[in-house]
Amino acid sequence: MSVFFGFYPMLTVEQIKTTIARHKPRPLTHNGQKQAAVAMLLCNTAEGPEVLFIRRAEYEGDPWSVDVAFPGGGIEMEDTGPQQAAEREVAEEIGLKLQAQQYLGQLDDLSGAYLPIQIFCFVYLLEQKPPLQLNGEVVDTFWMPLEEMLNPERRKQANFEYRGSTRTHPIIDLDGYCERFLWGITYRLFENFLSLFDSPPQSTSKKA
Repeated sequence: MSVFFGFYPMLTVEQIKTTIARHKPRPLTHNGQKQAAVAMLLCNTAEGPEVLFIRRAEYEGDPWSVDVAFPGGGIEMEDTGPQQAAEREVAEEIGLKLQAQQYLGQLDDLSGAYLPIQIFCFVYLLEQKPPLQLNGEVVDTFWMPLEEMLNPERRKQANFEYRGSTRTHPIIDLDGYCERFLWGITYRLFENFLSLFDSPPQSTSKKA
């Protein structure tokens, strides 16, 4: 059974495993847009589940430059499918080779609101935090307790510049773990994850 912090569910590892295993992800019709795949990596710790995030390096022209994200990237011609692409990207970006027994399931597909892209997200559970080796696309990683991610005090509206215009979006404040905040596609993927459980947070978010 979940315990609750405010109106946000405190999820146990067993609840996560059971719920994601029985979830049937809703696919999107591919209409020629770019496709990418990411991995949501969870770790079972004595204090509860934690989530791994990366902070992307700064690149001119990259719409996700310096953002907080799940590891992942574009699906290449040589990839056998979205999940294999996500696992390849994880190995390339943070030096982690995911194992079949760590795989829990897939979230619903998601499309970008500002960019023509389709995102696949696959969820994995690690029993311990592995050493990571970052490539040039990633400048930092951090693990954040799921309990902290669900803290309603971390959910805010933020005004910021993006691609030359001022935007207002809901965010998750990552203070104490990262100087950036969580927003956009990764925020929406995290909301997809929460929506699988009882009493998910009610969001009035704009897409990003």
